Amino acid sequence: MTEAVHEAVFAAVVEVGVDKVGIPDISRRAGVRDTTIYRRWGTRENLILDVMLTGSERILRVPDTGALKDDLTAFATALDGYLASALGEGLIRVLASITDSPATAEARTTFWSQRLRSVQVIIHRAVERSEVPADVDAGLAIELLISPIHFRHLLTRQPCDREFIDSLVNAVMGCCQRAPADSKRE
Repeated sequence: MTEAVHEAVFAAVVEVGVDKVGIPDISRRAGVRDTTIYRRWGTRENLILDVMLTGSERILRVPDTGALKDDLTAFATALDGYLASALGEGLIRVLASITDSPATAEARTTFWSQRLRSVQVIIHRAVERSEVPADVDAGLAIELLISPIHFRHLLTRQPCDREFIDSLVNAVMGCCQRAPADSKRE
């Protein structure tokens, strides 16, 4: 049942956009009753959030090119492409507009914790290859990479062209290659 509902939401978002997705249409597409959806997800927003977050995990794979710069570039490019898609655009619009219930706040926190942890492997592999110091803050590095891309898609609607992504990756690389925190500057 969950998979059928998820697929119905994906199809509806692509066809009509996230703003026009409704429970009656989703229940019809998935072959389930409205009450089943409300019982499982509570609200339309919770349903869309769950579907979009689950989908982003499947779509945005963590690259492994063998080099930090290439991994960061590949991930940033994939994220930009995803956020430009109907599904990605729907996700950021829902995340920005949804009012947090305790369950929604917990789902959001869990998703971002898991997602950041899974993407941090890019930095951990770079540490193993001695491309960056062992004490680099992998979570912060990934946040530095993804935040400007989300900012452009959600707020400024500026493009994330190749030049922007290259500049962003170079800035993150510079932050990652800093001197270890316990060394003294001269």
